Amino acid sequence: MRVLALLFLCAAALRAQDPFEMIVFEYDPLPFGEFTYETHLNYVLDGTKEFDGAVAPTQDQLHYSTELTMGVTESFRAGAVIMTAHRPGGPLEYAGFRLLPHFYAPRSWHLPLNLGFVAEYSSERPGFEDNTHHLELRGIVEKHIRRLQLDGNLTFGHGLTRSGTREGWDTEPSGRVGWQLTRRLTPSVEYYASLGPVNHFSRAHDQVYLIVPGADWKISEHLKWSFGAGFGLTDATAHLVLKSRLEFEFGKER
Repeated sequence: MRVLALLFLCAAALRAQDPFEMIVFEYDPLPFGEFTYETHLNYVLDGTKEFDGAVAPTQDQLHYSTELTMGVTESFRAGAVIMTAHRPGGPLEYAGFRLLPHFYAPRSWHLPLNLGFVAEYSSERPGFEDNTHHLELRGIVEKHIRRLQLDGNLTFGHGLTRSGTREGWDTEPSGRVGWQLTRRLTPSVEYYASLGPVNHFSRAHDQVYLIVPGADWKISEHLKWSFGAGFGLTDATAHLVLKSRLEFEFGKER
């Protein structure tokens, strides 16, 4: 299974704390009538090896998600994600779904920074997430200076199950620094963290820190491949994760 996953990653889409999608959200409005279809694929080469409560070990898990996003207005788009996973010794199984409305400050405001906001509701099956129903609120800040690309997200997550409501809102910052080497290739370094509840951060060794060197390759005008390898910096983080995302744009203007 490991060899198959590696080959597929080289051919084909986790926040550090999210095994299904690893992405720093960028300022990316989508006009009405246009769509994006994304596939997220990641594989945990070195993760947890024992159950954490009801959550299964992540070692050798393969996660595959598909996402369709539709442009509604110049400043609003809506997306839906279907998540599947393969755990060692089992079949490919349905893991849950997500709904994501995206909001963006219009370019006509002429702000010095590109600003956006994404809300996310997720429903995941037990075994993949302790809080099976979850809400995230994510702010987006972006600045491009010639070839330099800077993107940052500040995310607050809240479990909607009984145990999750007691824990409060988690704090999950992430960021990306990219350098447009050519018109089609942009090497980058991404950073993901999970610090714990807003009112009292977790102890340092229980926090999640992941560094992901990688790149974006614009294969064609409407097809982009993002890939990388994530390295965990604490015991609470998966030590080695491979991630890949294919994004295809289509619609009336494409």
